[in-house]
Amino acid sequence: QVQLVESGGGLVQPGGSLRLSCAASGFTLEYYDIGWFRQAPGKEREGVSWLSDSNGSLKYKALYVDSVKGRFTISRDNAKNTVYLQMNSLEPADTAVYYCAAGAGGSKLWHEFDYRGQGTQVTVSS
Repeated sequence: QVQLVESGGGLVQPGGSLRLSCAASGFTLEYYDIGWFRQAPGKEREGVSWLSDSNGSLKYKALYVDSVKGRFTISRDNAKNTVYLQMNSLEPADTAVYYCAAGAGGSKLWHEFDYRGQGTQVTVSS
């Protein structure tokens, strides 16, 4: 069964850190571009970070939306068929459901990714 499963979300205080994981099954993640997206209550889903496949087929390796640059880091562990999003210096504005997605089409748009996870909740609050 092909699926992506996110984990690692939770409640954290402002300034804290979380590492989200996205485990793939049924396909080999290293051949796909990865995207992390988030959706806050009442807001549209937005892209947070993107990572090229291991062959580097895209012109970039890793991209971040301005609001998370310097705080979030996207990475992959091909041996574990898993990608990560390390989130540091978290702010209340980072509160959202976070989703991962995998695609082979070179797009950064959520609906154009081939596989999409169900999401994990991140809440930043004191």
